[in-house]
Amino acid sequence: MATSESLKLAKDVDPEGRRTLGVVTKLDLMDAGTDAVDVLCGRVVPVKLGIIGVVNRSQLDIQNNKSIEDALKDESLFLQRKYPTLASRSGTPYLAKTLNRLLMHHIRDCLPELKTRVNVMISQFQMVLQSYGDDVRDKSQTLLQIITKFASSYNSTINGTARNIETTELCGGARICYIFHETFGNTLLSIDPVIGLTKLDILTAIRNATGPRPALFVPEVTFELLVKRQIRRLEEPSLRCVELVHEEMQRIIQHCGTEVQQEMLRFPKVHEKIIDVVTHLLRRRLPITNEMVENLVAIELAYINTKHPDFHRETDLALRSIEVMEHRHHHDKNLKRNQLMIGNPLPMQAIANNVQEAVEGSKTWFGGIMGKSSDNSPLHEMPVLIPPPIRKGQTLPNLPMTNGSGDLATDTEASRSPIKRKSVVNLLQGADGVGVMTSGGQQLSDKEQRDCRIIENLIKSYFVIVRKSIQDSIPKAIMHFLVNFVQDNLQSELVSHLYKQDEIDGLLAESEHIAQRRREAADMLKALQKASQIISEIRETHMW
Repeated sequence: MATSESLKLAKDVDPEGRRTLGVVTKLDLMDAGTDAVDVLCGRVVPVKLGIIGVVNRSQLDIQNNKSIEDALKDESLFLQRKYPTLASRSGTPYLAKTLNRLLMHHIRDCLPELKTRVNVMISQFQMVLQSYGDDVRDKSQTLLQIITKFASSYNSTINGTARNIETTELCGGARICYIFHETFGNTLLSIDPVIGLTKLDILTAIRNATGPRPALFVPEVTFELLVKRQIRRLEEPSLRCVELVHEEMQRIIQHCGTEVQQEMLRFPKVHEKIIDVVTHLLRRRLPITNEMVENLVAIELAYINTKHPDFHRETDLALRSIEVMEHRHHHDKNLKRNQLMIGNPLPMQAIANNVQEAVEGSKTWFGGIMGKSSDNSPLHEMPVLIPPPIRKGQTLPNLPMTNGSGDLATDTEASRSPIKRKSVVNLLQGADGVGVMTSGGQQLSDKEQRDCRIIENLIKSYFVIVRKSIQDSIPKAIMHFLVNFVQDNLQSELVSHLYKQDEIDGLLAESEHIAQRRREAADMLKALQKASQIISEIRETHMW
C-alpha cells in the first residue's frame, strides 16, 4: 500500500482526499494469519469516501469459465467468513452501488450550471448564425433588403436616430452640426473686418476715387470698393465648410449599423458597389453646392445695401462718436489757443469766424456721409463751444504757430523763426513715374485721420452684418443641396445602379470565409440543442 502508484496519483490530484474512493482487491490472497481490517477501516490510508474491499476471479476461475454470479456468491461467503463486521460495506455489489450514488450526487450538483451553460451557448450561436444570415433563396429580394437597410441606416446616422449611438466620438449629424456652429462659426468670428487694410490703403482709395479734384467729403465708392474686398474673405472658409461636410458624409458609410456591416462582410462585392454609388453621388453634388456657396457670397458683393436697418443704426452710433471726438478736439484746441496766445491781438470777428468754420466743416462733412438729413437730426444737436467775449480794454494775444502735423509750436520757435510747415504728404512719386505709394512716416492730417476712421467704422459695421448673413445662409445651403438631397435620393440611386438582373448573381456571391463559419456555427448549434434535450430528460427521481 505504501508504494502504490494509485495513491501517489490520488494525492497529486486530490490532496485533501475529498474526491478519492479506495478499492482493495484480492483480499483472498493474503497470507494466513493476516487481514486487511486496518486498511479497510481507513487507519493506514485516510480516505474520506472510504475504502471498499473486493474479491476478484482468479486466473484459474477465468480458465474454468466461472460465471460472474458464482464469483459474487463466493465473494460474499468469503467476506462473511473472514470479515463478518465489514461484509455489509465490502464486495463488488456495494462498490457498484457506491459509485452510482456518487455519480448521481455529482450530476445533481452540476446539472443546474450545466443547463445554464448549454442554454447560454445556444443563444450565442443562434446570434452568430443569424448574423451570418440564412441561405439566399430569392436573390432579388435579398438585394433589395440590403439596399433598404443601408439607406435607412445611413439616414438614421445623419438624423441621430440610430440604434447603436457612438459614444467615443462625434459622427453623422452631430459632427455636421459641430462643423456648422463650432468650426465654421468660430472661423468667421476670427476674421478681422479690417484685416489687410492700412490707413495708407484707405487714404489711397479715397484719393483715387476723387480723381484730380480734392475730396470735400468721403466718397461712397471708396467704402464699396474696400468693403467688397473684405467680404471676399468669407468665401474661402465657406467652401472649406462644404468640404468638411462632404468628408463627413463619406465617412458615415463606415458608421452604419452592425446589421448592415454584417451584410457587407457577407457580400463584399455589394459593399464595394454601394461605396462607389454613394461616393459618386456625393462627388456629383459637391460642385453644385460649391457653386451655390459662391453665389451667396457673390450676392452679398452684388449690392451693398447701405439702407440696411442694422447698418443705419451702427453707422449713426459710429458717426456720432466720431463727431463727439471732433468737437472735443476743437474744444481742446481752442482752450490751448486761449492759454498760449501771445503777441499781436486778433479782433473778435476773426476768432468767431474760426470757430464757425470748424462747426460748419463738421456739419458739411456729416451731411456728405449721411446724405440729406433734417435739421433736427441727432447729428446736428451737438453743442458748439464759443470762446468767451472780450471785455472792454482787453486785448487778445497773438495766435501760436503750428507745424505741419497740426501741433502747436513753442513760443521760442515762433519768436525766432518764421512759420515753417512740413511738405504735404505726397502719395504718388512725381518725376520717376513709378506709381508706388510711399510710407515714409508722413504724419496724416486731422481730416485724413478722420476720413480713415469713418471708412474703418463703416466697413466694420457692414462686414458684421454680412458675416451674420453668411453664417446663417451657408449651413442652410449645404443642408439643402448636399445633405438633404443625398438623404432623399440615396435609395433610388442604389436601386438604379445595383438592381440589374444580369449583375445580381455576381453581386450576391458570398464570401467563402463567411460560408465556412456559418456551416460551423450551424453544426455547433445542432449539437448544443441535442445536449439540452438530453439534460431536460433527466428527472430528479432518477438521481436517487
